[in-house]
Amino acid sequence: MFKRSKGLMMAGLLGLAVAAQAAARPTEACMAHSAASLDALVRGDYAGARKDFSPTDAQALDAARLEQVWRQLQAKAGAYQKHAVPQRQTADGHSRVVTRVTFANAPLNFVVACDAQDRITTFLFQPATTGGAASGKSRLSPVKAYVEANGVRIQPLAVSSPPGPLQGVLTLPAGKGPFPAVVLVAGSGPEDRDETIGPNKPLRDIADGLAAAGIASLRYDKRTLTYGREMAGKPITVDDEVTDDALTALHLLHQQKQIDPHRVFVLGHSLGAYMAPRIARRDPQLAGVIMLAAPVALDFDTIVRQMRYIARVQHLPAATLDKLVAPVIKARDALAHANPAHPPAGLFFHAPASYWLVLRDYHAVAVAQSLTEPMLILQGGGDYQVLPKDNFAVWKKTFAGNPRVKLIEYPGLSHLFMPAGNPPSPADYGVAGHVDAKVLHDIAAWIKAGQELGR
Repeated sequence: MFKRSKGLMMAGLLGLAVAAQAAARPTEACMAHSAASLDALVRGDYAGARKDFSPTDAQALDAARLEQVWRQLQAKAGAYQKHAVPQRQTADGHSRVVTRVTFANAPLNFVVACDAQDRITTFLFQPATTGGAASGKSRLSPVKAYVEANGVRIQPLAVSSPPGPLQGVLTLPAGKGPFPAVVLVAGSGPEDRDETIGPNKPLRDIADGLAAAGIASLRYDKRTLTYGREMAGKPITVDDEVTDDALTALHLLHQQKQIDPHRVFVLGHSLGAYMAPRIARRDPQLAGVIMLAAPVALDFDTIVRQMRYIARVQHLPAATLDKLVAPVIKARDALAHANPAHPPAGLFFHAPASYWLVLRDYHAVAVAQSLTEPMLILQGGGDYQVLPKDNFAVWKKTFAGNPRVKLIEYPGLSHLFMPAGNPPSPADYGVAGHVDAKVLHDIAAWIKAGQELGR
């Protein structure tokens, strides 16, 4: 749907629900539907903005949810200002309607594609400077090998997955090695290998910072980005989205001649951090686990809390908030006692029951307690998505006095480990920044001491 919004931790799942089959060439009717949908968004007619959606996409995106994401989009990109005339474009073999939209902070492209009946099946906003397809390709350019001025080497390294390869980047420090190395696991939604959020690229920052400290890394486009169309409508789980590809990447990293196979770590951010204990339990070769902004639960109640917080900072009327929250609560209640062996059909807040049921029955803290590997758990003090008092406090209490676990909180840093606003809000992610140097230093220092921790 919209380019992944950090306003809701799970909002990126919309990329699976609404990026369906693109028509060979947009017809005049599709052009008209695109223009009408954007015009309706601008004037606040959210029901009208979705009237030409295909049935599948209409189910995935109701008017209340569309209103929420439009508000979140402006919180990040700034207030809507104007838009240009729709144009037909072709990218990566897919034809669609593209309209340049100017917001106060950044221009975006509004991208629409239609099916054979001229019903909208792709509906998203993406940075105007990039032209990645809604599915089937990375948002970023293909990786080319090169050497930076400081001797750091960038090499393409694809990660295999059942639908096909995932574009990846192996970043190697200057020197011969073998190097300690880290697989970087992104947060929720169809993330690219840099975990691009507006102008920010936190995973690239981490890769660059580790390389400068003599530590290699592998990061890759998520399967839900590269093969969103192929996965749409299928009973996927969080393992399909995160765990399985991370394990493949770890196995691949172990095989690289420049890498010390005894010093391979996993680093997860947000959803990636939540799944890191699960990944570690399935890979006994890991030297350690690093979790950035790690929730203790990822469920419908988490989403409701985030929605209520955003509503407060954006001064949404109570009636609007009630409409936004209602489908989340309905999905939560419908799946509370569902049987994972026989999940109910349909979508529940934009994702299949199979996805939510695995999350429901997975308990990251308990799995982390069962591990023997050293762990580093980091938390931004200004993170409104993974609240320190509700999440980091639990990790601290659980592992108090445990010598194999180090926990660090950084006052004033956001969910991206960049400066947070006052109060923290989705608008923070639209401000260009970099992962704090202290965070990068602490990760590198811990990795270098990793062989001594808990061994």
